[in-house]
Amino acid sequence: MNEKFVVVTGASKGIGQASAIRLAKAGYIVFAGVRKPEDGEALRRENAAIRPLLIDVTDEAQIASASATVRNQVAGNGLYGLVNNAGIAVAAPLEFLPIEDFRKQMEVNLVGQLAVTQAFLPCLRQARGRIINVSSIGGRIAGPLMGAYHASKFALEGLSDSLRMQLAPWGIEVIVIEPGAIATPIWETGTQTADALIARMNPQVNALYGQQIAGGRIWAAESAKNGAPPDQVAQTIEQALRATRPQTRYTVGRDAMIGGRVIAKLPDRLRDRFLSRR
Repeated sequence: MNEKFVVVTGASKGIGQASAIRLAKAGYIVFAGVRKPEDGEALRRENAAIRPLLIDVTDEAQIASASATVRNQVAGNGLYGLVNNAGIAVAAPLEFLPIEDFRKQMEVNLVGQLAVTQAFLPCLRQARGRIINVSSIGGRIAGPLMGAYHASKFALEGLSDSLRMQLAPWGIEVIVIEPGAIATPIWETGTQTADALIARMNPQVNALYGQQIAGGRIWAAESAKNGAPPDQVAQTIEQALRATRPQTRYTVGRDAMIGGRVIAKLPDRLRDRFLSRR
């Protein structure tokens, strides 16, 4: 009855993978949400305390099946933590972004997070567990070309605030993690997605936004190379799970701290000029 069970979504790589491995080493039994069985097996080989779980956060049937599996395995313990980490980044000028791609961004980064939370809340209530939503400093500061991503993260921040108040009577904490640039595959994947999107768009996109797009590619490459390691975020997630009185928000990385404490508080137009140059 003293076992502590945690669900981590998006555990195939990056922050989710680092979190699953770190939490398993710390003594938690981790249900690692993956989309491919081979990713789950790789995690299981890493640590026997990791139990792979197929979860596509946009697939209602998979979410329901995963929830039933967890409910059966945790029995009377309930669920100690849910780490909503799954996410994607869609980068393109909003003027030309196909609406179906905007919807996909919101489905994965926002709707999917709520769907997973709803499914696991009965187990979380049983253990007075914690919900940790992995947002971004991009949920407080919006730059050019990443409008869809920023919209999803700004919305996740608001959703988290509402959930925190709604679930307080049951002692369920809702905590937001706001990383800055982290060296994960999301940058490479996002760049590939952006290139494929732009190739399908009106040729005007390059005439109008070519300079911004070129700068965005350089920024993404720098972030992938120089970003903080994923385990730094995983360490913060573990801290949020363990803290007797956790913060409502944790920023991770020097750039995120500067962003939250300085850039987010600049007057709008001054912030616009700064971020556009950056």
